[in-house]
Amino acid sequence: MNRDTRLSDVLHVLIHMAKADAPLTSKVLARSMGTNPAVFRRTMAGLRDAGHVHSEKGPGGGWRLARPLSEITLLDVYVALNRPRLFAIGNRSERTDCLVEANVNAVMAETMTEAHALFEARFGALTLDQIAPKPI
Repeated sequence: MNRDTRLSDVLHVLIHMAKADAPLTSKVLARSMGTNPAVFRRTMAGLRDAGHVHSEKGPGGGWRLARPLSEITLLDVYVALNRPRLFAIGNRSERTDCLVEANVNAVMAETMTEAHALFEARFGALTLDQIAPKPI
């Protein structure tokens, strides 16, 4: 199974953007994510729509943070990326006449809901400045 590294990639890029004195181009930022500028722009669209970053076209343009790292939580970034799937664990089938499978499904669903809530609580409590190397 392929890992979805967008969240990690974007957190990395946002922290680097905070250190930049000038806007950074899609080409430069895409290189740091190991992708191409078009994919980078699509990935960042949700963050722009959420007001975490802004971009300007043309000479001298590029990407900048729209707010300080201390005002952006890891949960904000996760949500702006359309909540990438956390776990690859799933049920064999959603509809079953088997009582054993139904009980397994119920336990799995409850556990995944709890795990997701814990993840969101932790990510909602962490701002990007807290994970950035000091000083920024």
